[in-house]
Amino acid sequence: MGRLQGKAAVILGASDERSMGFATAKRFVEEGAKVVLAARRGDNVRELADRLGGTSIACDITNEADIAALAAKALEEFGRLDVAVNYSGVDVAESIMESTAEGLRKSSEVHFVGTALFIRHMASAMAHGGSIITTSSLTALAQAPNYAAYAGAKAGADTIVRIAANELGERGIRVNSIAPGFTRSAMTDAYFEMENITKAFIKEIPLGKFVVVEDIAETALWLAAEAGSTTGQVIDVTGGQSLRRVPLPIDFG
Repeated sequence: MGRLQGKAAVILGASDERSMGFATAKRFVEEGAKVVLAARRGDNVRELADRLGGTSIACDITNEADIAALAAKALEEFGRLDVAVNYSGVDVAESIMESTAEGLRKSSEVHFVGTALFIRHMASAMAHGGSIITTSSLTALAQAPNYAAYAGAKAGADTIVRIAANELGERGIRVNSIAPGFTRSAMTDAYFEMENITKAFIKEIPLGKFVVVEDIAETALWLAAEAGSTTGQVIDVTGGQSLRRVPLPIDFG
């Protein structure tokens, strides 16, 4: 029997087959879960959900009504919600001296406010305990130049995760976050085409290899299915890079 047999899951941020969201959905289905895939781009996610035998819905994490509708979709389709995973993200690269109110608000709306509301609405739909998983970042663990808005919002969301885990534990709901390292995905593809960037990063990874989306999917599966006493944690999946540093602009040559 699969590790998620009989479980219902929603995965937000799965509009591209190269994404962490799609890799996670694929693993969940392989382990017996019924899935709702969601993303801001409804047409893309519908095709991927059909491929996996799941269902889909458009969801913009900056719209609270969309988040509530995502939770309701799982209850409508499956009568329950056991696992909820949020991979929504936006790349906001600004240094402190170049930071703008627009960039700070944009990152906060997606990564901080969106995370808090995602946890709230998913927990509201969970009647039998469950596992809520959000996404942190290497940049929230090892200070990265030019990522004040992005990393600041991610670090703030990690605090929300710990508070939510504390508050929701009595209902049997576990809340954790995954912090991926430099991972090739739909959002980062362009960076991996730049040899100067990949060389600088690989030098800072103790395991000597880049994280792949399948690594993140396996971590999400563990948190969903087997980590029965793990809650309020930020799970480091960086290949050990958080033990070192994020390259500085001067390292890129």
